[in-house]
Amino acid sequence: MPEKILIVDDDRNICEILEYNLKNEGFDVEYAYSAEEAGKKLTDDFSVILLDVMMGGISGYNMAEKLRTKGNQIPIIFLTAKDTENDMLTGFSVGGDDYISKPFSIKEVIARIKAVVRRHHQPAKQNKSNQKLIFGNLIIDRETKELVIDDKKIMLTKTEFEILVLLAENPERMFSRENIIDLVWKETPYITDRTVDVHITRLRKKLSEHASLIINRPGYGYRFNHDS
Repeated sequence: MPEKILIVDDDRNICEILEYNLKNEGFDVEYAYSAEEAGKKLTDDFSVILLDVMMGGISGYNMAEKLRTKGNQIPIIFLTAKDTENDMLTGFSVGGDDYISKPFSIKEVIARIKAVVRRHHQPAKQNKSNQKLIFGNLIIDRETKELVIDDKKIMLTKTEFEILVLLAENPERMFSRENIIDLVWKETPYITDRTVDVHITRLRKKLSEHASLIINRPGYGYRFNHDS
């Protein structure tokens, strides 16, 4: 069954160009000219959302943030003419999985989509002895992919959960930003050190009173502080 892509862009020409080329690559494609229209078409069977940032009405950033707040974890790739580092980091901070600047190469878009789909379909490593990592009232369930604090489920993106598990499973190891990029993002290109920092900051915020479980050693990277 082909992967289903939703294009959300108020530029009709871009929608048509992307639709034509993605269908030629074997994708099932739908498009919407606004976030409001996209909300009516979006279902759980979409594999990726290609989302423009600057649209009339609800912006791409706001749409992404609302989806993540509601627990929707469909991968989002931002398409935008805003290409500063701060713009990119804003995209990641609201739950984006990748960020492509306009004008873009169709080959690059296709490669990014395939990389994101591959990463999100990658099966989790199985640990048959114990699927749960428990730290007091905090539980990381690797089987259900859930974080639970005080019996309350905390919504994490797939990337946030992967970072947390990576650190928690290896509390004796200091991970540089480059290590984390290689192990979590793998084949996704153009991920910067600051992207890692954005995800860690967001993860710490969700950990709330347990934020000190993730410590940073300047010049070295991040480590899980299991003695916290």
